[in-house]
Amino acid sequence: MHDGVNLEEQGLPVAVVVTTEFLHEAHVQRAALGMEGLRPVVITHPLSSLTDEEIEGRAQQVVEQARKVWLGA
Repeated sequence: MHDGVNLEEQGLPVAVVVTTEFLHEAHVQRAALGMEGLRPVVITHPLSSLTDEEIEGRAQQVVEQARKVWLGA
């Protein structure tokens, strides 16, 4: 989240990816860092124990969300 805030402050649109398990913490951090407008991109938890095919599925969850963040939709 910190890197995302730093990049956003430089004018670069950022898609910070978090799993559903950590969404609340992402909202708390962005508020604490003064970046309420930073919208996290959310994927299903977990991530670390997945097969390559399952990780591909998680990546597909990111595509449309990230596009909206990057293009300001």
